[in-house]
Amino acid sequence: MKRREFVAATLGGMASIVAGASVQAQEKAVTAFTLANLPYAFNALEPYIDKMTMEIHHGKHHAAYVNNLNNATKGTETKSLEDILANVSKLSPTIRNNGGGHWNHSEFWKWLTPGGSQPTGELAASITRDFGSFDKFKEQFGQAATGRFGSGWAWLIKQHDKLVIASTPNQDNPLMDIADVKGIPVLGLDVWEHAYYLKYQNRRADYVQAWWNVVNWDEAGKRFVTSK
Repeated sequence: MKRREFVAATLGGMASIVAGASVQAQEKAVTAFTLANLPYAFNALEPYIDKMTMEIHHGKHHAAYVNNLNNATKGTETKSLEDILANVSKLSPTIRNNGGGHWNHSEFWKWLTPGGSQPTGELAASITRDFGSFDKFKEQFGQAATGRFGSGWAWLIKQHDKLVIASTPNQDNPLMDIADVKGIPVLGLDVWEHAYYLKYQNRRADYVQAWWNVVNWDEAGKRFVTSK
């Protein structure tokens, strides 16, 4: 082999190695899940949700879901959290539980806001249309939240142009292919004991009632309008 050909071949091999490393780095970046900061201070939701609960809920529970999910998906071809939810029936219980836990909590923080808000616009009109009134909706949603046996979530979901209330066990959600009631979550409430026990002990109904004071209806309204 001539010197020029040798140099060209060597450089070509090095380029392939660099390109391969770059692709691997990109794949790792895609499959590495991270814990985002809260969009408000830990004490911002008081007196309805206390600072210590938020610190533990976000910094311990949610962080554990992220770490466990990263460990469980290391080296796999899973590209996004949405892929996990859509194909969760084909994945391990560890990925199902921690993938759901990561998605549910990431959205839950956005559905909370200091001072709360009220539903407006298309979402408010749809709530009245599908449930009779906002008060009737709150009653039905509260029943789904308090009636969930053990740990789980209550959801307001969009099915095409209709709103439906549902609940799921553990860290399941309506985006999963195994969900009994499927749809796009517009609003969700965590009713695991770790979400309320420090302040409310076994009084889940009191926690649900207090939660209405910090619901971010602006976020829920955006999801209702933009979801398909």
